[in-house]
Amino acid sequence: MGQEISESHFTPEDFAAYAESLKEETALLGEWFREGIFSPRARMGGFELEAWLIDADARPAAINEQFLARLDNPMVVPELARFNVELNDYPQHLWGSALSRFEASLGATWERCRRVASGMDARLMMIGILPTVREAELTQANMSDMKRYRALNEQVLRLRGGEPLVLEIHGREHLKTAHKSVMLESVTTSFQLHLKVHPRDALRAYNASLVLSAPMVALAANSPYLFGHDLWDETRIPLFEQSVSVGGLAGASHGPMRRVTFGSGYVRKSIFECFTENEQHYPVLLPMTFQEGLEQMSHLRLHNGTIWRWNRPLIGFDYDGIPHLRIEHRVVPGGPSVVDAIANAAFFFGLSRALIDAGTPPEQQLPFDRARDNFYAAARHSLEASITWLDGEKGPIRPLVLERLLPLARHGLETLEIDAVDIEKYLGIIEGRVRSCRTGAAWQRAYVARHGAGMEELTEAYYWRQEEGMPVHEWSLNSV
Repeated sequence: MGQEISESHFTPEDFAAYAESLKEETALLGEWFREGIFSPRARMGGFELEAWLIDADARPAAINEQFLARLDNPMVVPELARFNVELNDYPQHLWGSALSRFEASLGATWERCRRVASGMDARLMMIGILPTVREAELTQANMSDMKRYRALNEQVLRLRGGEPLVLEIHGREHLKTAHKSVMLESVTTSFQLHLKVHPRDALRAYNASLVLSAPMVALAANSPYLFGHDLWDETRIPLFEQSVSVGGLAGASHGPMRRVTFGSGYVRKSIFECFTENEQHYPVLLPMTFQEGLEQMSHLRLHNGTIWRWNRPLIGFDYDGIPHLRIEHRVVPGGPSVVDAIANAAFFFGLSRALIDAGTPPEQQLPFDRARDNFYAAARHSLEASITWLDGEKGPIRPLVLERLLPLARHGLETLEIDAVDIEKYLGIIEGRVRSCRTGAAWQRAYVARHGAGMEELTEAYYWRQEEGMPVHEWSLNSV
């Protein structure tokens, strides 16, 4: 859940004071890692689901402030744009019926949100990129009324010297455009997975999440269209990377270190390396001063929240104040349905556990540059991609998932003592999706190919399939 700030304009003194606090907190965090004081309570998972509010014409509905006031649920919060909201849930212990509990809880929250939206002549939709969103809607007038978003916009443009953000994506078609705000980011809605880890597993868990990014984005792809252009299967990836396109080091704001990034390499000794890199290589965007003590890590956590690694390490706190470690896996788009989302979570949690426990760490078998290349190939082509796996051989991703990764995920979920019924249900959905080669992106393209549909008709058809609650590989291609 995003962290609000109290100011939106800053002075050079604010940046200097923040940098000093960040340096002190980073040093203290290094002591925590050396002393091993992090919580051993692990085997917990969670998620954040970003969703769209749409109107009767399947257009974005910029009403999140009124919607949230009526909903009155602190676990559902604003996102960057007035037509987006974020649904959060309480974490679950990853054992027993955790997955079905996730589905029931998310489903209940979704239904409550749906009813409230309906009472406002609006609807709720989960998808990576809404096909009907138009460039003209990505204005500061449609930015949520929160200081952190306006400050973020101001600081990104400051680092760019006032130059507009240029978006250029080469996919099945070519799109090039420019914007003078960070509102492009609002188009990229995700299902972000959180895995709380034991300190001894943190390094392995972080590196495993990098390795798993390619198969995860391949089987979850749900964002083929942007502004009427057919681009990548998961266009959300290049869109987000370019929507806040500033680099690292204040003197090299267009350098190789990007704010949205797959990362600069595996961690070698500790995930503390990510926080060191944050402090040393990324200019501060939101220099708020917090009065809490250093041990609350307020400056460090806010700074970390403005560096959008596709796999991001997080510092949190247990109910008794003991700090803990989490991995945030950000590659999965929203949708297509609640049950699809939980199936994606099951696959990630199971595979993560299996790779953490593997005798040979996967990062010793797959060079980082291959893992990175795999990720972008999978984002472009999803289940039609070829990637290099741990044996060093390059091959198509579908048989890799079916023959090797699904059994690994099953083993990982069994190790977590997830109920057999849940394992069969959710991994069965992944298997059905991969065997049929029917991701959300594939369904959208197939619908357009059959009906020659415009984006409004496609969005309506998608919405009504989502309402039926079935996994996407069972969705019909009939017109609405």
